[in-house]
Formats: sequence, C-alpha cells, structure tokens
Amino acid sequence: MTVVSLSSFFIYELKIWGNYGPIHLLSIWVLISLIGGIYFAKIGKIQWHKWTMTLIYFLALILIGIFTLLPERLMDKILFNLL
Repeated sequence: MTVVSLSSFFIYELKIWGNYGPIHLLSIWVLISLIGGIYFAKIGKIQWHKWTMTLIYFLALILIGIFTLLPERLMDKILFNLL
C-alpha cells in the first residue's frame, strides 16, 4: 500500500489542483492511515488497527478499482475494448 500510494504522486492524468487531483488526496489519506494502523497495533489497540486496515482496503483498493473502470479511462479502454 505504501508503494502504491507513493507511486500515485507520479500520475498527473486528472489535474484539478495544479498537477494534483482526487487520487492524490486519497494517497495522502492512505499513508496517514497506514501510520495510524501500525501505531494502533503497537499500542495494543488491535480492534482500531483492524478497522483502519479494513477501511484502507475498501477505499484504496475496491473504491479506486471501480473508479479506474469509468468510461474513457485507460483501464476501461484496455479491458472492454478487448472483449
């Protein structure tokens, strides 16, 4: 998750604020949440750690995965033009 979040800062396809877009806000949130999740595990708040990691999984992988399939996006063209 760390590598994926950091690599998203080299994506400039959807520019809303200068060279940055909503994906960059999500990446910042993921990085902060990863730090928080590790912190919760270290201090023994396993339920908070579990909740944080589950939320990261849902938002960063599932939700963004769905957004990559929107019409006119690269993955939409790759996947659905081949079928």
